[in-house]
Amino acid sequence: MNLKLAAGLLAWILFAVIAYSTMSPLDMRPRLGHLVHIERFGAFGLMGLLFAVAYPRRLGLVLVLVFVTAIGFELLQMVSADRHARVTDVAVKLLGGACGVFGGWFLFRFRLPLLRLLGR
Repeated sequence: MNLKLAAGLLAWILFAVIAYSTMSPLDMRPRLGHLVHIERFGAFGLMGLLFAVAYPRRLGLVLVLVFVTAIGFELLQMVSADRHARVTDVAVKLLGGACGVFGGWFLFRFRLPLLRLLGR
């Protein structure tokens, strides 16, 4: 399977998982541990990385998508009775998303020198 196609598919699946996790009742939210900021950072970082790999020539649009998703999902939590929107939560999501998109840009920009360095 094409790497860009696989990354795009995984990015949209992760987008749906993040949407479910963000909008589901608090007791139904999937958790990996007690450090929720690390989960948020990692989820948005991975989503940003996957979108950047899937759409490497549209990194500006990818960054906007990740940022709008982080802010929009956080604001949508205000509709739910048992959820809340916090500035620190959205800041962690934005930072994770930006790191992921930057990581995707880095891989795209330096993929050939990295492959040569690895001997491929």
